[in-house]
Amino acid sequence: MNWQWVAGTGTDSRPHRVLNPVLQGRRYDPDGTYVRRRVPELADVEGGAVQEPWRLPDDRRAALHYPEPVIGLGEGLARFREARGRQR
Repeated sequence: MNWQWVAGTGTDSRPHRVLNPVLQGRRYDPDGTYVRRRVPELADVEGGAVQEPWRLPDDRRAALHYPEPVIGLGEGLARFREARGRQR
């Protein structure tokens, strides 16, 4: 069940935990080896930029064929907290 805990989908002693994928990537894949192996579009991105490819200059990101984020991390967290507040 470790993969469920990492994904935030399993049973948890803190059910309202929000994991930040950027911080998790920096912590557990600091050189981006895993990301580069699993996301071929990012194989040639150097350094820590691989953890946040949406911050690359527009022309570089376009050359990689990497899409814009659907939602920002901050906005997602705000939506989660708002929804959680309505459930109480």
